[in-house]
Amino acid sequence: MRLVGVRPAMELMLTGKPVRAQKAAQIGLVDRLVSAQELEGAARSMALSPPPPRRASFFERLLSSAPIRPFIRPALLRQVQQRARRDQYPAPFAIVDLWARFGAHGDAAFEAEARSIAELFATATARNLIRVFMLQDRLKASAGKSATPVKRVHVVGAGVMGGDIAAWSALRGCTVTLQDRSMEFLQPALDRARALFEKRIRDPAKRAAAVGRLTADIEGTGVALADVVIEAIFEDIEAKQALYARLEPHMQPSAWLATNTSSLTLEPLAARLARPERLVGLHFFNPVAQMPLIEVVRAEHTDPAIAQAASAFARRLDKLPLPCRSAPGFLVNRVLMPYLHEAMFAAQEGVPLAVIDAAAVDFGMPMGPIELADVVGLDVALHVGEIIAAELGRAPPELGELKTRVAARQLGKKTQQGFYLWADGKPVKPAASAAAPVDLVDRMILALVNECVACLRERIVEDADLIDAAVIFGTGFAPFRGGPLTYARDVGVATITQRLGALAQRYGSRFRPDAGWALLT
Repeated sequence: MRLVGVRPAMELMLTGKPVRAQKAAQIGLVDRLVSAQELEGAARSMALSPPPPRRASFFERLLSSAPIRPFIRPALLRQVQQRARRDQYPAPFAIVDLWARFGAHGDAAFEAEARSIAELFATATARNLIRVFMLQDRLKASAGKSATPVKRVHVVGAGVMGGDIAAWSALRGCTVTLQDRSMEFLQPALDRARALFEKRIRDPAKRAAAVGRLTADIEGTGVALADVVIEAIFEDIEAKQALYARLEPHMQPSAWLATNTSSLTLEPLAARLARPERLVGLHFFNPVAQMPLIEVVRAEHTDPAIAQAASAFARRLDKLPLPCRSAPGFLVNRVLMPYLHEAMFAAQEGVPLAVIDAAAVDFGMPMGPIELADVVGLDVALHVGEIIAAELGRAPPELGELKTRVAARQLGKKTQQGFYLWADGKPVKPAASAAAPVDLVDRMILALVNECVACLRERIVEDADLIDAAVIFGTGFAPFRGGPLTYARDVGVATITQRLGALAQRYGSRFRPDAGWALLT
């Protein structure tokens, strides 16, 4: 393999972007593409008769010349700064700096590169990103295999979540039936599925096959054929129980039932089932096609084999399964609500919404809490927040503006209007002209971290590493920080608890340090 040409090599190194084999051959990263059967013979042939060295074009060599590099460096830095900050992700900036000093060749360049890489390996960012990679591997390995792999899926509820779960399942090779009351509700989901297939599948024949694997099923005939039935209707216990009463008699004896509830505990949902041990939670995150995590929720009654089958199914969908215990909001939504609520408290105090979001992004979050609420859906955020707060006995902030927007059907990104106006899939934000209050980041982030500690104490998941994994892969929590509990350890448990104590004195008991902090020392 050879890196040739300043433009393709620089682009790949700065972004970490992978390329498929055919593209790699087109841009000169590899010399030949051969089948596995031809590999040894091709390698021998190239070793005995190596092809001539590739050389960058005259224009690319000119761009990499010493007189030109200082003029290109600012443009490269601007490109990187649009996606990362030097203090958070130093590696792409180091690449630009090395290239600007040495170009692409020469012994001095290679030695400086080696020293730079050694320094980068010693940074907290590198340590934490390696940790994130290992956490990802742990979630993958935890899935194992199921004795009865899922081939047929029936999804009830063609809303944003149900429709996208059905589409993703079909994309990943399952035969899927999608049920709702009428084609009026099913058609938007089918249209989104086609758009997903257009984007993800280049081969027309394979794309057509994916379309054929997803079928509208108003009558629910797919229930009797499905290996798993996934319920994705609105968050109401009685409505879900009534649906289960209709579904269960028609399911195969070997099939299992999954709920995509994002906040309700499983025990009351299973109360009227004839076989409650076959109910499990499969909590997908929005948008389904982008978010890698699935919370696999087990209740006291859940058959371990069913929980294992659910985890294996999550891996079949190329997702990361997180085994967790049935509890209000499970893990991710449980820790996310104090973060979102604290943003609402700050907004009520007069802090501009764009300032709140900018403070969170500066910390390293992929988007701010206000934008996140718009993406999730203000109706969903309101309802889930109310359920979790009631179950945990918490007092949420006054949500008058949020309730007003929900009543006006200004639900966020899905209706093009929420806290922000949305255009072309992006929020239209005013400039964050005011400075953020000095304790705003601590208020939002430490509210989330303190709730993570409560979940650790309650053993919602097995250990602290899984909490970090869940919050990184379920919310996008700043990966370079290694997860909320790793962040707390790095800052210092004593320091964090002191900050919480100070916030509690100023803002109230919601910041009182949880008793579980002793588990991190």
